[in-house]
Amino acid sequence: MDRLGSGEKWKNLRGLRYDNYLDKDEFITAIRTGDKPCKASAIIHMGACSATTERDADYLMRNNYQYTRDLCDWALQHEARFITASSAATYGDVALGYSDQDAVTPTLQPLNMYGYSKQLFDEWALRHNIYTRIVVLKFFNVFGPRETHKGDMRSVAHKAYHELKERHTISLFRSDRAEYADGEQKRDFIYVKDAVDVVLFFLDNPKANGLFNCGTGQAQSWLALARAIFKATGQPENINWIDMPPALVGKYQYFTQADAQKLRAAGYNKPFTPLDDSVADYVRWMKTQG
Repeated sequence: MDRLGSGEKWKNLRGLRYDNYLDKDEFITAIRTGDKPCKASAIIHMGACSATTERDADYLMRNNYQYTRDLCDWALQHEARFITASSAATYGDVALGYSDQDAVTPTLQPLNMYGYSKQLFDEWALRHNIYTRIVVLKFFNVFGPRETHKGDMRSVAHKAYHELKERHTISLFRSDRAEYADGEQKRDFIYVKDAVDVVLFFLDNPKANGLFNCGTGQAQSWLALARAIFKATGQPENINWIDMPPALVGKYQYFTQADAQKLRAAGYNKPFTPLDDSVADYVRWMKTQG
């Protein structure tokens, strides 16, 4: 179920096997009205508007919050496994850290409407005591193959690779906070293949439920990411420092790092791919795409 639009997003479906395709609106109408019988043993719901700059709050309420609630309600009524995506954007300015414990969830203050739309569902599920029956994953900075369709919301790894290829440089934001040097703003980068492994772990382990951070537990700087790309491409280091756009000032997370204890306690014990290895694999993939 998706919205392919008129771009090249359909190419992400090549090589996949699936029984049917439905537009996202047709699908949710069928769920809400019951006009068309729908059978599923599980729903993995990753769909959302992920633009941190989206200003249409009503749209985000419909598309991110209400859509997810309706799918969750249906899954619970039909005893289907429900796994959905939240976001590290719910943590806001980091004042309260990155704990995914239930007691922390209602206290979080997201910095943008996207994060708030995710926070609303996280709180709703907590209030109604359904974390014993569903899985919500707070994804950190996921990057990797098949993200081109995300436009400006695609990862910096993707943007930087193509900028380096075209302009022989990688642009990074200067820091406007004294405690962070330029390029030393940090993120918990997680390779998409690892993120998929986490999702499949919960699909295969129906007794493991709750809200979990989905990140490596190790923050690394934008400069480290850029250097991994220079290394993977064999290009000399050449950073183009740019000022942070006014729209991001005061809404920019300078540090994210997942607390992964709860995820590990649930039984997920695979190691996460090191950043240099993830970037090298991604660069190889991008080169094969032309």
